[in-house]
Amino acid sequence: MSWRRGEIWLDLEPRWFRELTEGGALLFETNAPSFSGLTLESLTAALPDGLAQSRRRRAQLRQRRATRKTQAVALVVGPAVALSLAAPRLTSASRASGPLVEDPPSQVNVAADEKTPTRSVTPSRPLGTPRFPEVRWADGASRGLPYAGSLLGGTQLPIEGEDWVTWNPVTDSVPNRPNRLFGNDRVIRKLLAVVAAYRETYPKAPRVVIGDISFQGGGPMELHVSHQNGLDIDVYYPRRDDTLRAPTRVDQVDRRLTQGLLDAFLAAGVGKVFVGYRTGLSGPSGIVEPYPNHEDHMHVRFRPPVD
Repeated sequence: MSWRRGEIWLDLEPRWFRELTEGGALLFETNAPSFSGLTLESLTAALPDGLAQSRRRRAQLRQRRATRKTQAVALVVGPAVALSLAAPRLTSASRASGPLVEDPPSQVNVAADEKTPTRSVTPSRPLGTPRFPEVRWADGASRGLPYAGSLLGGTQLPIEGEDWVTWNPVTDSVPNRPNRLFGNDRVIRKLLAVVAAYRETYPKAPRVVIGDISFQGGGPMELHVSHQNGLDIDVYYPRRDDTLRAPTRVDQVDRRLTQGLLDAFLAAGVGKVFVGYRTGLSGPSGIVEPYPNHEDHMHVRFRPPVD
């Protein structure tokens, strides 16, 4: 049913109330039985705005239908284990509205007059905890060769620290996947000492961008021939625009900061550093070697730890 010109909707028993005009006089037509038993005061009382109330009720009804509710269910895994799940209860309105949106938390009470639900925000870390996760050290052993070896008991470099971020060469994004960041524990200690010394020497330099190291157990890693026993680390050249991502052209490389970072690794006694031909980086012959496909990063190879 829809409102038509000349009709006034009431919140009373009458089904309709229409005004007529005859020669300038105002007449009313009503459903007479609906007024039976009413007092004179009821008949003369101010009439409510039925159309406005009807619109409000219909808006509230649409809002209630659009609100999806969850129904708690339980999945019994064993005699002493039960997992509680939340299954969405779909209404006809939600099925017809297209893809579902994410459910708000059940702890949030949504006011009737709010257009969008509010959701509680859980801090990403408890108050008072360090900004970056600490390294969980493990005694590791590098077996075999960097291009044919394995890693036992590797230590994982956190995906981000005060002096570094990590880069995923597969997705070209920050951060790297945690399972690509395992190395010999002595290598990880030297790496952290190098980046800390570099940032102390160049306090305005951006954080160091670190790429792949090894898998947790070592072995072959896609995009690499080496990186198999936790001794190889890819370190991307600092960019002139301080962006924490791999450079895509040689002219984006900050050569001064890159040479300073290379010198910090050389001071730590690394075994080999492969660099790009067009980078202009210098170092001891036999340790710093130009190598193809290294125009955006240096490949640092640490010496095998001696027990």
